[in-house]
Amino acid sequence: MKMKIRKGDRVRVVRGDAEDKGKVGEVIRVLPKENRVVVQGVNLVKKHQRQTQSGGKTIPSGIREFEAPIHISNVQLVTEASEKSAGKEKKAAKPAKKPTEKPAAAKPARKAAEKQASKAAEGKPAARRRSAAKPAADESGSEN
Repeated sequence: MKMKIRKGDRVRVVRGDAEDKGKVGEVIRVLPKENRVVVQGVNLVKKHQRQTQSGGKTIPSGIREFEAPIHISNVQLVTEASEKSAGKEKKAAKPAKKPTEKPAAAKPARKAAEKQASKAAEGKPAARRRSAAKPAADESGSEN
């Protein structure tokens, strides 16, 4: 497959991690066999490196941070004109949030409380509930 994005191009990340989405960066490296690109400052990962020796050189231990490749379908080529228009769209595109209603489970409890309060105001006694743990003696049929 022919790659339309080349090393040195400016691209915008369309999909991916929340902190990387919308970032614009320069392509550092292109991996055409894997359909991936490495973008400067995007998809930063940390790797714990063990100290190694090879050919007389010693690589120190520590935590390395570097850019990992991302799939080419997750980036979009950016031109100067599209970069300016995208900045304006972001500011105007956010709609205002509507206030959310309370959950439906709270409404029946509120209605019952209002009904009880209105009966108390009228002078009627509130309905008594029987406890599930203590059944009434007349319902059981036996007297002890």
